[in-house]
Amino acid sequence: MPDLFDKRLVFVTGKGGVGKSTVSIALGMAAARMGKRTIVCEVSSQEKASSVFKVGSVGFNEVKVDDNLWAISIDPDESLREYLLLQLKVRAMRDLLMRSRIFNYLAAATPGLKELVTIGKVWELAQDDRRVKKAGTYDLVIVDAPATGHGVGFLQTPKTFAGIARVGPVHSQATTLDDYITNHDATGVAIVALPEEMPVNETAFLERQLTGEVGVAVDRVYMNAMYPERFTADEASKLGRVLELTEGTANAAVRAALSQHRRRTSQIEQLERLQRRTRTPVRTLPFVFQPRLDVPAIRALSKRI
Repeated sequence: MPDLFDKRLVFVTGKGGVGKSTVSIALGMAAARMGKRTIVCEVSSQEKASSVFKVGSVGFNEVKVDDNLWAISIDPDESLREYLLLQLKVRAMRDLLMRSRIFNYLAAATPGLKELVTIGKVWELAQDDRRVKKAGTYDLVIVDAPATGHGVGFLQTPKTFAGIARVGPVHSQATTLDDYITNHDATGVAIVALPEEMPVNETAFLERQLTGEVGVAVDRVYMNAMYPERFTADEASKLGRVLELTEGTANAAVRAALSQHRRRTSQIEQLERLQRRTRTPVRTLPFVFQPRLDVPAIRALSKRI
């Protein structure tokens, strides 16, 4: 099976709040540094990339944010408009249909339609022969996918539609999307976790769901926000004795040191739990000690990817 960076399409998912948006951008930076034309796709109208790169609103546009790196925020309504234009060929017919209250009602009432057209747009970005006029091609498409449970449903959408629409163009197109997502040579998944009990549990369960139920390739798990190892067990023991024997302001520094050591020890325990409970290789990423992650911070993180 190809390495994660040798694929054309990579979905990044994980429990909410684990830093998957940051890891998505860091993956994009790492791929761009390898010389790959890369685009990071955000779904559900997120704008993390525009905030990081200070480029204003990216929106439903392929905006260059760095060397070899582009970003797009995929809006389902815009994806549907683009899909209809490609199908109907005539913009006036598309606009007429989109203004129809009956069509909009049916579109809103169809479960999974927004997810399907979003995945369709992601698939289109990953093609060598793109359907959008004058659009560039990419070596790698990275998708900042929905979190955990929503992420599984998101990736299952093409298979669901292919099963509902047994014949016709919808069946054919949904089958094409599902085949691409489950092609382990073309598409992969990275899961982001935190060194805490619940994220570790959810990551192990998510890996089983993605490989067993969806049929995608989970290529890598990132254990994010690991504290550095500043003290050995012996040094921590000596600090504990210092705390017992001293008083005053120095104690605050000793307590802080011991607190970080305990946190690091707990994180290592959770890392080992994750490694035991998953079959996918686990890589660690460091905790970044600053309130807001800017381009230099994420670039440094990308070198650890």
